[in-house]
Amino acid sequence: MPGFEVFGAEERKQVNDVLESGVLMRYGFDGMRNGHWKAKQFENTFAQRMQSQHCQLVSSGTSALTVALASAGVGAGDEVIMPTFTFVASFESIMILGAVPVLVDIDDTLTLDPKAVEAAITDRTKCIMPVHMCGSMADLKALKQICQKHDLLLLEDACQAIGGTFEGKPLGSYGDLGCFSFDFVKTITCGEGGAIITNSEKYAIQADQYQDHGHDHVGTDRGAETHPHLGYNFRISELNAAVGIAQLDKLDSILATQKRNYTIIRETLEEVKGVTFRRVPDGGEENYSFVNFFLPSEEKAKQAHQALSKSGVEACFYWYTNNWHYINGWEHLKNLKSLGNLSSEIKTQIQDLNQTDFSKSDAWMGRTISSLVKIGWTEAEVKDRAEAMKKAIQSVV
Repeated sequence: MPGFEVFGAEERKQVNDVLESGVLMRYGFDGMRNGHWKAKQFENTFAQRMQSQHCQLVSSGTSALTVALASAGVGAGDEVIMPTFTFVASFESIMILGAVPVLVDIDDTLTLDPKAVEAAITDRTKCIMPVHMCGSMADLKALKQICQKHDLLLLEDACQAIGGTFEGKPLGSYGDLGCFSFDFVKTITCGEGGAIITNSEKYAIQADQYQDHGHDHVGTDRGAETHPHLGYNFRISELNAAVGIAQLDKLDSILATQKRNYTIIRETLEEVKGVTFRRVPDGGEENYSFVNFFLPSEEKAKQAHQALSKSGVEACFYWYTNNWHYINGWEHLKNLKSLGNLSSEIKTQIQDLNQTDFSKSDAWMGRTISSLVKIGWTEAEVKDRAEAMKKAIQSVV
């Protein structure tokens, strides 16, 4: 991770196909395309790779979440349960629809705690949104049982975990809908882009319509298409999709390299007394994009993170004080700082995030350090990094 480390002739070839035709939009201009339909090609290939019946490409992972929620009928006043550790896109994608994010604690998976999820369910709850952060998954079996018990939607945010699996199924395909990001720093990239997968024909049709102004996409005359319902513009371009086609062909080799590099780092850190690792639910396999580990205390984690930085070990993250990925840094959400007037449902229903007790999440995040796993490292470079990490951490524990 990320896929831009392996850009090459394959991406250039796909992009040149688009440039030579001159058609950068995914819809229309059939006669000018020279047979190139990059977004359609990506969707078909990605659906097969993810063992799903349908795929809808969109402009970003954030828009994928919004379109997925909208396709399943989530709207104003509906509550969506999400974790305290994620990216800001999670609550943004919910709130743009007028729906209400309900934040709950994480556990040692660094994802949703099923007990906290069940305790947060109300008569307004419509969806549970686990976020498979840093390459590994939530306890999907427990969450699916909760969804079945309460008749709720299970929407997997797999934006950071493409290639991981649970019970033999690709992450994103276990729930009712799954979402992916192909931004510039993801495991595979389109530059900007995202995708929704589902086995529901209804959700697939509605996602296809919603991401393109409500167009029904019936027939070959775009100007004659009808609009069964309102929609917005979350389309991907042919240029972005073209890059994704080449990257998708490289996914298996990327994952193999990530696993090799991850294994070297993890096995070295296992030698450090006091270092433990995030729990991967039974039946799950990470995509190996991050090595996520715990120090014995918050104080030791801070010291270790500083020692790693001083030792020149780059791309190690202490999420607890990160402004984008943990509740502690989301002042704009806590205080509902918005350029426009938020929906009345959000104003009246959202929990008081300045007063909510997230000490259980703090107990895990305060002790967590994550090391990015790059695919451009040679094996020798990974071994050197692992030893440098080991030495830095041992200096404080």
